[in-house]
Amino acid sequence: MDFLKKISASPIPDLPTLEVNITLAPHLNTCSIHDGFLSWTLPVLYSVVCGLSLMSNILALVVFWSNCQRCTSIIIYMRNLAVADLLLSMCLPFRVAYQNTNGPLILCKIIGAFFYLNMYASIMFLSLISLDRYLKIIKPLQQYKIHSVPWSTRATQIVWLINLACIFPFLFEGKNEPCSQKCFHFQRKGLTAAVINLCAVIFFFVLLLLFVFFYAKISSKLHKVTMGRTQSQSKRNSNRAMRKTFIVLVIFIVCFVPYHIVRVPYVLAQIDIIDSIFWKQVLHITNELVLCLSTLNSCLDPFIYFFLSDSFKRAVICTFQGKLKLIMNNQDKVGNSNKSVTDM
Repeated sequence: MDFLKKISASPIPDLPTLEVNITLAPHLNTCSIHDGFLSWTLPVLYSVVCGLSLMSNILALVVFWSNCQRCTSIIIYMRNLAVADLLLSMCLPFRVAYQNTNGPLILCKIIGAFFYLNMYASIMFLSLISLDRYLKIIKPLQQYKIHSVPWSTRATQIVWLINLACIFPFLFEGKNEPCSQKCFHFQRKGLTAAVINLCAVIFFFVLLLLFVFFYAKISSKLHKVTMGRTQSQSKRNSNRAMRKTFIVLVIFIVCFVPYHIVRVPYVLAQIDIIDSIFWKQVLHITNELVLCLSTLNSCLDPFIYFFLSDSFKRAVICTFQGKLKLIMNNQDKVGNSNKSVTDM
């Protein structure tokens, strides 16, 4: 009887529970979202983009700031766009070094916020450039305050302040879970961050609709001008002007539309409305790829300067010919009769 009492008092029923806890413990402390092939793809892509962006935007800033006597509203916007692209490219080495690592989380959070600040600053400066083109082409005889250097400068300052205010909350937001310990990785978000992200997406698509409206009107106006001309050279000049104008729209769509389409389901996954691990994994991979595509904007924006600014085009050509210093000294001597669309 004593033997049976000892058997009944033994802790045998607790053993399965112990096994379950041992089995589950590693999963509770491990992030279930993985980078996969991104772990080697993204560093290579970001390194290439960083190198090209640094060289082209430094050249752009040298040209724009050495050409002060012909400063116009669109030059102000292009200067700030080049600054935003340059600052964004300076974030990329950190993404290369700390992508999907348990790096210094505070530094990664600051770099991540700084990255998005400059990306949305670029979007807003491209919008100001498009508005400037629209008003000067559609209503060339009217003078708007936004075309003056003081007002355009004030507009760029407002853009920087708005982006700083929107990015600031993300420095203090985050959840304590395994994926949040990795830099530049999928992380769960709170409601405040999700609302800000979704508002940014809505704001972007509003700007996209304005872009389409602006360039539809510009296209119609240039087409009417072309139809009214009989000389082939005049028609070629009008067609060339149309192609130059539409490069802003093409770059805007290619770089930013895919990212903002993916952004909506990605944010929903961050707040667990989409709670499937499989779809979170898919959205993480897709988001990182389209985010990398968006950084290509910092390399493509110099094409805008090249096609819309004669001074930048001359500087690029002379750089390849080893005559940059000469062109810098002679830029301000060029007459107003050779003004490009940026000098209007």
